[in-house]
Amino acid sequence: MKRLRFGLLAAGLALALLIGAGIGFGHGAGVSAQPARMSRHPGTGAGPQPGLAVSGDALSAAIGAAQLRLQGNDKDWQTWASLGSAYVEQGRVTVDPSYYPKAEGALRRSVELHPDGNFAADIGRGALANARHEFGDAAADAQRALAADPYSATANGVLADAETQLGDYPAASAAVQRMLDLKPGIDSFARASYDLEIHGDPTGAVGALQDALDSAFTPADTAFCRYYLGELAFNSGDLAEAARQYDAGIAADPGYAPPLEGRAKVEAARGDTAGAIRDYTTVVNRVPQPQYVLELGDLEASLGHQDAAQEQYRLLATERRLFDANGVIDDLTAAQFSADHGDPAGALRDARAEWGRRHSVLVADALAWALHVNGQDTEALGYARQATALGERSALFLFHRGMIERSLGQRDEARRDLSGALQVNPHFSVLQAPVARTALAELGGAA
Repeated sequence: MKRLRFGLLAAGLALALLIGAGIGFGHGAGVSAQPARMSRHPGTGAGPQPGLAVSGDALSAAIGAAQLRLQGNDKDWQTWASLGSAYVEQGRVTVDPSYYPKAEGALRRSVELHPDGNFAADIGRGALANARHEFGDAAADAQRALAADPYSATANGVLADAETQLGDYPAASAAVQRMLDLKPGIDSFARASYDLEIHGDPTGAVGALQDALDSAFTPADTAFCRYYLGELAFNSGDLAEAARQYDAGIAADPGYAPPLEGRAKVEAARGDTAGAIRDYTTVVNRVPQPQYVLELGDLEASLGHQDAAQEQYRLLATERRLFDANGVIDDLTAAQFSADHGDPAGALRDARAEWGRRHSVLVADALAWALHVNGQDTEALGYARQATALGERSALFLFHRGMIERSLGQRDEARRDLSGALQVNPHFSVLQAPVARTALAELGGAA
C-alpha cells in the first residue's frame, strides 16, 4: 500500500528502549516492538502505518522522565539515546515530524558522550533514518548495532525494514528469519507476515499475523494485529472478513485509529459513503496520517464533492511541506499522487528521483505508472513487470500493468491483468477501480 505514509518505523521500538533504560509507564505496562507494515492503498506511497497504539500522553510522560533524569546528569548517554528514540516514536504517533530534529539532536549527543559500541543510539538512529526514508543509512545503523550485539532481534527488525524499502528482499527475509529465531513475537511475526505477502503467499501472511495475535497480551497489541488481518482481507476483496477484523480491533482498543480507517474503507466499498466520510473524518481529526487524508480526499472526489476533496489535498500538500522541512524524503508518495491527480511531469520527476535511491517493488510500480501517464509505455512496461516480479497479488500493480499493456495494444495481456486486478480486489481504489472496469469492458470483458 503504498501505504503511509511518510516514514517506516519499528513501532514501539522507542518504548522498548525506554523500558530497558528504566523509564517506564507504570506498573504492568507491556509494550512490544512492533513494526510498521506497508499498506496497499492507491496513491499513499510507502510509509508507516501506525504500529503499536501507544498514547501520546504515555510518550510525553516518558519523555518528561528522561528530560528530568538528564537535568540531574547531562552526561547520561543511555538516557540521551532513550530520549532520542522516544522522540522518533512521538513523531510517528502524533504525525508530527518536528520531533525528528529533536531525536537527531538527542541521539547525536549520546554518540558524542559514548562514541564506541553505543548500541542504543545506533538502534535509535536506524529508526530515525527509516522514519525519514533514509533507508541506506538505516541499514548501516542497524549493521553497526548488530556488530555490537549480533543477537539483537530489535536491530534485525530495523535492518529488515530498511532492506525491504531498499528492495533487497533476500536480505530483508534473512533479517526477518533471524528475528523469528531470536525472539518470536508480535514484532517478528508481523514482519514475517509482510514478507510473505509481498512474496505472493497471502495464506502464509495471514498465518503469521494469527501467530502475532496469539502472542498479543495488551489491547494495543490486539488492535494492531486485528487491523492488519483486516488489511489482508480487504486487499484480497473479502469485505466481510475485513469488517470483522476491523470491528474487533476497534473493540479491543477504541482509541487506536487504524481499525476505524479500515471500517471507513469497507463502508465506502459497500456504498455507505455517508458512513465512510463520517469515519474517515473522525480518523483524520484524530490522527492526520497522509494516507488517511488522501483516502478521504479521493472518496470525496469520487462522489463529485470537489471542494471537499481539494480541502483534503491542500492538507496533504501542507503535510508534505512539513515533512520536507523536517528531513523526511517522500518522493514516492508525491509521485503517486501527482500521477493520479493531473501532474504527469511532476510524477515522473519524483518517481525517477525515488528510483535513484531505492528499487523496491513499490517504487517500480510508481515509476511504471508515472511513465504511463507521460505516454512512455514501452519503458513503463519493464518497471511494471519488476513491480510484480516477487509474485504479490496486488490489485493496484495488476491494474497499472494492465493499463500499460492496453496502451501498447497488448489486448490479451491487458484483459488478463485488468481481470486479475478486479478479481483480487474489486474495491482496490475508489478512483481507479471504475477505470479498470470501463477499460476491461472496452476490451471485451473479463478474461
